[in-house]
Amino acid sequence: MTNTKRIKSIPFSLPHLEKEELNEVVDSLKSGWITTGPKVQYFEKEFSKYIGAKHVVAVNSCTAALHLALDAIGLKERDEVIIPTITFASTGEVITYFKANPILIDCEQDTLLLDVNKIEEKINQKTKAIIPVHFAGQACQMDGILQIARKYNLKIIEDAAHSLPTKYKGNMIGTLGDITCFSFYATKTITTGEGGMACSENNRFANRMKIMSLHGISKDAWKRYTSEGSWYYEIIDAGYKYNMTDISAALGLAQLKKCNKFYQKRKQIGYKYTQAFKEIPLIKTPVVKEYGTHAWHLYVIQLNLEMLKINRTQFIEKMKDAGIGCSVHFIPLHFHPYYKKTFGFKPKGFPVASYVYERIVSLPIYPKMTDEDVDYVIDNVIKIIKENRK
Repeated sequence: MTNTKRIKSIPFSLPHLEKEELNEVVDSLKSGWITTGPKVQYFEKEFSKYIGAKHVVAVNSCTAALHLALDAIGLKERDEVIIPTITFASTGEVITYFKANPILIDCEQDTLLLDVNKIEEKINQKTKAIIPVHFAGQACQMDGILQIARKYNLKIIEDAAHSLPTKYKGNMIGTLGDITCFSFYATKTITTGEGGMACSENNRFANRMKIMSLHGISKDAWKRYTSEGSWYYEIIDAGYKYNMTDISAALGLAQLKKCNKFYQKRKQIGYKYTQAFKEIPLIKTPVVKEYGTHAWHLYVIQLNLEMLKINRTQFIEKMKDAGIGCSVHFIPLHFHPYYKKTFGFKPKGFPVASYVYERIVSLPIYPKMTDEDVDYVIDNVIKIIKENRK
């Protein structure tokens, strides 16, 4: 174990970028293709092979992917989409782009995943889709969700921002719902800086997302600047500016080759945390369901506040004083002023999420962490907990 008296600096997250990423980006710069071009197309091809998805569409964020997915399924004004309250802003806000309504549901206390048992009570004639969020890198209970979707003729758009390379009952996330959306933001399991991917087995959905991702211009519009393309194009619908650049795709190509290696390192760190904390009653470690694998994008503990003299904010401040970055995933949507004012959500409507929110802390977990870094985090968590026990 490390000496906790020596202050280290361990950020909450750092991208793992090496010479391979640099070489791919430099190659793109030298080629002259810096916006959407052949590397985006190649990245899509390689990601499709890795996930096993029939169609993939590379875009500039997971938010863009979610927006395109809702457009593809034909979401309309006043439609309703069921989502968990414990998620990031984008899951809810893309629904409001259509003047549709997000319908929040509570979470499971042990996994923080949406509570499948609470979905049916929220379904009515206006319900169009469900967006399960595979929180922290663990898949939701997809059998139950898919069964409900089939029963009520609903579409499933998976928010898999945390979940590369998560599996559910042996199947890669990205191949189960109607559309699955991934994130390649700087903190994610692989990164393109900013970026995302939409995956689908449905030809119509994929074609629609491809077209709408670049101004509604007819498919493969980027080829108009190549020798095989033409200056002529047609605008099929009023689309968006969501295309990924070749520079971003260059990063993605190098990162995707390391995805399994990155996963193994995060898995090792997660295991080490759990072994260190599992016998400490003041800390609840993440619960991993037997039905799938966990990508370990996040390692979220829950503090037993009833046994502590400090609250969650004070715990994070003490970790910060030790040079360790922590975070909170997430502030439930029903706590945010916009959702309270616009939709009337109140904490009492989501008792489990409201309870766990006060207790959750995300610890650093990323491939650049050394064994010494991990030990230092463990030592300081235990030290702070013991010093502040009631």
